[in-house]
Amino acid sequence: MKGVKSDMYSSKQRWKVFLLMLALIIVGGSLVLSNYMVSKIADKETAKAKQWAQAIQKKAELVRFSQRTFISLRAKERERMQLIVAAQKTLLNPSNLGVNQDVAFALSIINGNKDIPVILLDDRGEVSQYKNIWSDSTKDYMVEPSKMDELLKGMASQWKKANRYFTLEVFEGFNMTYTYDESATLKALEKQSDSLIQAFNKDLISDSRLMPVILVDSTKKHVLASNVSASNAKVIKELKAYGQRNEPIKIDLGNQIQWLFYDQSPEVKQLRWFPYIQFGLIALVVLIGYLVFSTFRRAEQNQVWAGMAKETAHQLGTPLSSLSAWVDLLEAQAVDKEPLYEMRKDLIRLEKVTDRFSKIGSETKLETADVVLTVMQVLDYLRVRLSNKIDIRLEQATVSYPVPHNIALMEWVIENITKNAVDAMEGVGTLSVRFEKEGTWIHIELEDTGKGLLPNQFKTIFQPGYSTKKRGWGLGLSLAKRIIESYHKGKIYVLRSEPGKGTTFRISLPL
Repeated sequence: MKGVKSDMYSSKQRWKVFLLMLALIIVGGSLVLSNYMVSKIADKETAKAKQWAQAIQKKAELVRFSQRTFISLRAKERERMQLIVAAQKTLLNPSNLGVNQDVAFALSIINGNKDIPVILLDDRGEVSQYKNIWSDSTKDYMVEPSKMDELLKGMASQWKKANRYFTLEVFEGFNMTYTYDESATLKALEKQSDSLIQAFNKDLISDSRLMPVILVDSTKKHVLASNVSASNAKVIKELKAYGQRNEPIKIDLGNQIQWLFYDQSPEVKQLRWFPYIQFGLIALVVLIGYLVFSTFRRAEQNQVWAGMAKETAHQLGTPLSSLSAWVDLLEAQAVDKEPLYEMRKDLIRLEKVTDRFSKIGSETKLETADVVLTVMQVLDYLRVRLSNKIDIRLEQATVSYPVPHNIALMEWVIENITKNAVDAMEGVGTLSVRFEKEGTWIHIELEDTGKGLLPNQFKTIFQPGYSTKKRGWGLGLSLAKRIIESYHKGKIYVLRSEPGKGTTFRISLPL
């Protein structure tokens, strides 16, 4: 019987471990596969981002070329103005009036200026000459003579602030100022260059991939463009995280350097967490299902236990009544009284056992009584029926601890633990019983000198069907645990144990 039950229990434990390992392998494999697929998606998105970055770099080169072209044309236009100024100086200097060839050449240079607006101011700041102020399409633009000078002076003042002017020393002590503006062609080119840069920045934040991008200046402290909806300070803080995940792209626009930081799209980030959320929900559903079915299973077991107990009590009732009548009959006759006295004690014991079985599954009534006295009565009954080599020691027997408990069921618990201790000691040893009060709890400790338990047996010995004995069904300690925890709201557990030295059980009852 021992081998069958041990094999059955071990097989049950092995199946539990096997199924748990199988579940972990399935979940782990699914997580690895899901993460692999998400990584593939992320890699494809990164590859697209790099292609997109290359396209941005090409567009940046176009912007840079436009900027260089604009700078080159501006320099050439200034060189033209230097020639015009030199020609103007030749005309304004009286010493050059006799040199017809130089005068004619200077006039040709000045007259060749058809697009650069110029205003010549004398040493008092008054307008001396002006040219190309209005285009051909605005020839009929009329300004009142009284306002013309003010308008031209204002324009010349703005050009001087923009550093577009030259000072002409006509002769010693007499200087004139030659101011000029950029040509219409150069302004149009500058406008197109600015539009190209603005379009470039707009393309960055309106990318169809919807990946977060942040465009900053060369100092990486000012945001130029971004599709991240947050304050400038918060976006700047995100740069470090973005830079750790993806190397920023350097964009050289010729006259300025910009940096483009980008991150993975929200969809990819969500996909990374999706497998964990999915399996978390599955695990939650499985756990709830397990708890529900375990509750139903325990309820069914309780019903079976209660039914078997009540049926046993019912079956024992009839022979007990008959035996009690026979003992009464023998007592009325001239029969030795001592055997009849022992028979009467055993009948009373059987009636208590029947009463115990009848209480299983029924509402248990707890009465406040001395738990020390309850334990003493059980031990006194068992002492004469056990091996005389078992020394039962009851410590603190004179102390009284009134505790709410059911006497019949508590006796059953003590009897089951005592019999298990006797079996563990193989008929030879000492069983010590002691009591201790701790706060609102009363502890009953039963310590034997048996073969002891391993740590992994501390909980399994209370499971139905577990037994190390050759006979029995392994229900005694399981029943004791049910009585203490379900009916008395207490605790029963192995306090300590050491192989070869013995085991101590503790029963804790609330006051």
